[in-house]
Amino acid sequence: MASAERPAGVRPIGAPGPMGVDYEERVDFGRLRDYRMARAKAALEASDCGAFLLFDFYNIRYTTQTWIGGALGDKMIRYALLRRDREPMLWDFGSAVRHHKLYSRWLPDENWKPGFLGFRGAVAPEAGLMRDAVTEIRSLLTEAGVAGAPLGIDIVEPPFLFELERQHIAVRDAQQSMLDARVIKSRDEIMLLNQAAAMVDGVYQDIVDVLKPGVRENEIVALANKRLYELGSDQVEAVNSISGERCNPHPHNFTDRIIRPGDQAFFDIIHSFNGYRTCYYRTFGVGSATQSQRDAYRQAREWMDAAIDAIKPGVSTDVVARVLPRAQDFGFESELAAFGLQFAHGLGLGLHERPIISRLNSLEHPMELQAGMVFAMETYCPASDAISAARIEEEVVVTDYGTEILTKFPAQDLFVANRY
Repeated sequence: MASAERPAGVRPIGAPGPMGVDYEERVDFGRLRDYRMARAKAALEASDCGAFLLFDFYNIRYTTQTWIGGALGDKMIRYALLRRDREPMLWDFGSAVRHHKLYSRWLPDENWKPGFLGFRGAVAPEAGLMRDAVTEIRSLLTEAGVAGAPLGIDIVEPPFLFELERQHIAVRDAQQSMLDARVIKSRDEIMLLNQAAAMVDGVYQDIVDVLKPGVRENEIVALANKRLYELGSDQVEAVNSISGERCNPHPHNFTDRIIRPGDQAFFDIIHSFNGYRTCYYRTFGVGSATQSQRDAYRQAREWMDAAIDAIKPGVSTDVVARVLPRAQDFGFESELAAFGLQFAHGLGLGLHERPIISRLNSLEHPMELQAGMVFAMETYCPASDAISAARIEEEVVVTDYGTEILTKFPAQDLFVANRY
């Protein structure tokens, strides 16, 4: 497997260092902010909504260009209002508002507001925080002349939705519009995704250097976290570390299991650089590999190569999904039971964006692949020994001429670490 043949004069996607420099053109964050805002505003304009109210913290980052710690990101206390003819407005947590006014100068001071809705129910709705927030939002919609139009919302707590209904604000689904906006990546977004992948390339070299009998799965997780943060990651979301008999069935987690001679082991590294994520599996033999393990890896690789060969701009996702094995081909009773093992998912600010390509959803509801889409293609094959399994993942950029692969650590053949 390789990237599509690059036309003459077309440079490969860059993965420069994380610093800003004066002697190379790297990521232009001003251009990135302008691109994201234009895409979001176009999505709003194409809808029947007067405004979007956004709680999904990836949508908040996409529109306001802000981010605060992950511990607060999922508490449903930050929200942004996107209106057609005005700059977005953000209600943020505590002193983050003052920080935005000092350092996030792309919005006027009055657009940064303090907000708090109760930590997902820790403060009961009866305290009135949601009531007051909806009243304020309603006044802003009236000021913008869109009070009679529906309000698009991406995700929402039930009490907040009930309060919107009580104040007679009609609600529509804005998540579909925002995911459509985010699906085509700019050159700056693709460079950030490539930089994030380059970090994981290096971490896999660190892993194979220490992948020996006696090391524990959780030690590999600790190593990956340490190295990623040293390399400039802003969030290590998860590291799956799976070995030996834990490979089949795939548990999607890690333990303190001690890795043993001859184990098959696979890892998934999920982190972000300036918000842009990786999902990057690799499988290794520990010291040696059996024929059963090699056969499983070869089959997973063949499925991967066939899927990537099918990816081209203008191709419908059902065409790619049909190349993937059926659930019954690798031991599952249904596509739902096997979901997540043979599929692709979009990558960007979120780990699971559009397109989602699988036999579960794409055969009956396909979408067209377009240049600028970026997604992770995953395959999995259990071994005939009933305990081992191979897991491979490649991050793919759809281009005008085919594909570019961002994930560079060798994966064409089963990599045996610290061979005996």
